[in-house]
Amino acid sequence: MSKKTSYLLGILLTIIVGTFLYWNFCSKCNCDKKENKPKVESNIVVPELQKATKFPFKIKDPNGSLSLKVDGNFNFKKSNFVILDSVSENLNNGILKVKEYLDADGNKRFNITGYYSSDETNDSAFPNLGLARANSVKNYMVSKGISSKLINTYGTLNDDLVPGENDILYGPVGFDILTKADDSSEEDKALEAACNAIKENPLVLHFNSGRASINLTPEQRQKIAAISKCVDKLGVRVELEGHTDSTGDANNNIILGQNRADFAKGYFIKNGIPSSNIDTSSKGEAEPVADNATKEGQAENRRTVVTIK
Repeated sequence: MSKKTSYLLGILLTIIVGTFLYWNFCSKCNCDKKENKPKVESNIVVPELQKATKFPFKIKDPNGSLSLKVDGNFNFKKSNFVILDSVSENLNNGILKVKEYLDADGNKRFNITGYYSSDETNDSAFPNLGLARANSVKNYMVSKGISSKLINTYGTLNDDLVPGENDILYGPVGFDILTKADDSSEEDKALEAACNAIKENPLVLHFNSGRASINLTPEQRQKIAAISKCVDKLGVRVELEGHTDSTGDANNNIILGQNRADFAKGYFIKNGIPSSNIDTSSKGEAEPVADNATKEGQAENRRTVVTIK
């Protein structure tokens, strides 16, 4: 074997031995380091998507023959009380069956309960969004021929409501059929008393100077709910009378008072009180209830008085 060949074999042997030693010692060290590397836990929490709640149009008379269920129902946007334009033919057919059932038995009554959640904003005139939704559905039923005298409306908190796509609530209303009780005359007396209370102590809406915006207190919302019920059950008329302070021209104030009364009328119509039951007029600055020489007095005089007759 030549010296050159021995030299090359020596180099090759050195490479082989070096490679062997590297894999048996260095690689093992590196692997151990990787295994001993601390694990990093993720703090990211992926929220679980909730399935939208859907209530069917379901009615059963426990004391009669009516038993009805329709997959569709009245739908609303979250924080809104206006029925979406998606009332199905099946739902309308179901409403017709309810009408026929009520017409056949004069002792039956129809309850509508609207649901709302605590995270919704109530921009209606009613004490809660559920009652506003129930009244919207009531008006739809009336448009289909069911008498408003046969319908009672309620609002109930339900924090299990889960909206679907585009914040749509599917059927946040429930329905019941009941038989008119023997003591219903007591309910009639209570309603008559509530209506008389409105006549004796009308609802007064105040306005900012030169403006026609309405901000309601809880007590005022209760009065509007009572007025709505008086219209439904007794067919009373709602009178809206606009007033102003003495600032500006008297003739212009007559117009301003009328504008305020008309604005209130539009607000009442939006909240389900029929326009055919609403009358408007203006007194302008002619009937102040406080001293126009003070800012406080002027604020009291800028008002619309709402009563029933």
